[in-house]
Amino acid sequence: MSTTEKPFSWRSIGLPVLLPTLLFSIGEGAIIPLIPIAANNLGATLAIAGLVAALLTLGELFGNIPSGWLISRIGERPAMIGASALSIVGVVICILAPNPVALGFGVLLIGLATAVFALARHAFLTSFVPLAYRARALSTLGGTFRLGMFIGPFISAVIIQLTGAAIVAFWIHVVACAAAALVLILLPDPATTFGAVHTSRINNRTLRDGEALVEKQSNGLFATIRQNRAVLSRLGIGAAIIGAMRASRQVILPLWAVSIGIADANTAIIIGIAGAVDFALFYTGGQIMDRFGRLWTAVPSLIGLSIGHLVLSSTHDLSANTAWFIGAAMFLSLANGLGSGIVMTLGADLAPANNPAPFLGAWRFTGGLGQATSPLMIAGITAIASLSVAAGTVGVLGLIGAGVMIRYVPRYIHKPQR
Repeated sequence: MSTTEKPFSWRSIGLPVLLPTLLFSIGEGAIIPLIPIAANNLGATLAIAGLVAALLTLGELFGNIPSGWLISRIGERPAMIGASALSIVGVVICILAPNPVALGFGVLLIGLATAVFALARHAFLTSFVPLAYRARALSTLGGTFRLGMFIGPFISAVIIQLTGAAIVAFWIHVVACAAAALVLILLPDPATTFGAVHTSRINNRTLRDGEALVEKQSNGLFATIRQNRAVLSRLGIGAAIIGAMRASRQVILPLWAVSIGIADANTAIIIGIAGAVDFALFYTGGQIMDRFGRLWTAVPSLIGLSIGHLVLSSTHDLSANTAWFIGAAMFLSLANGLGSGIVMTLGADLAPANNPAPFLGAWRFTGGLGQATSPLMIAGITAIASLSVAAGTVGVLGLIGAGVMIRYVPRYIHKPQR
């Protein structure tokens, strides 16, 4: 591969790459804490509310199946515009839902759209950002999602305070998706305006990387999984456990708030403050990965997420359970923020340079299995035993994930050169 590059500029990924991501994630952050609440308001039990919330990550899992194929054919910008439109449809269904089943269908569509949107940005940065900046760039992308998760709940809290209805706050996501699509339409395609121009040989002809991102895949998702089954069945398990821990955090905190009687608006505020803690560490995590290696954020993040879940599992019935909930929410966000971008960075390290989308689709699908399974597991354990037992089970799972990372990251990922 021959390459002609200009010096990498952070400014070059600002408006065209990160702004649409921020807008989309603000909308998603506004509704995620409210999904279990909306289900509960429609008559769902605590376990069914957890199941409805789980459909978001289930939608992301299924969305990873066609997303690599779609992006490699139509390009990342059209895919993201379409994803924004699909997400709007899903939110409108949620707003009009007369029962938890209809609400769940709308949440599933939002998850499908999120998968396409996220993979498009992941593939772009994998292709265009130099290796020396990769972890920081992908951590910044993860930090952008976290910033949206921080801003969104506060906007929801204001809307709920003004209207008295949690479902009204779902309109925030409609506005955010429309704004993201508008930015993508009005700004030039970043694949043609990015600071560096690369060339690669694909199918015996020279392409600009903007074209390479939309080149047809030679294999589908499941063929790619078969070809890379060794790494996906080993290091991929660690990524799946990280996804499971993160999805659990998103589902279990709102459920915990409902179970101990915290008001809807206060739940949004607490989760929003936790989002600020999460966001504050995104660049630190990227610096650690670029300087010392991927293992130095993966393992501490997993151990911290485990401790947070274990603390929750042992404090539900205490008289000071609200204080323990707030403390655990902040600690979980601290651990999650430290691992910002780790799964995307590992995927980018492993993906082929000339056409990363197929592998990244398989990688995200593998991680998505953990994301989808964790909320379903929480709902099932809650129905059979209790929410505390569910939290404790997830905490133990995180410790297993830390062991997987310690074993396999050194085998497949070399320490970056400074």
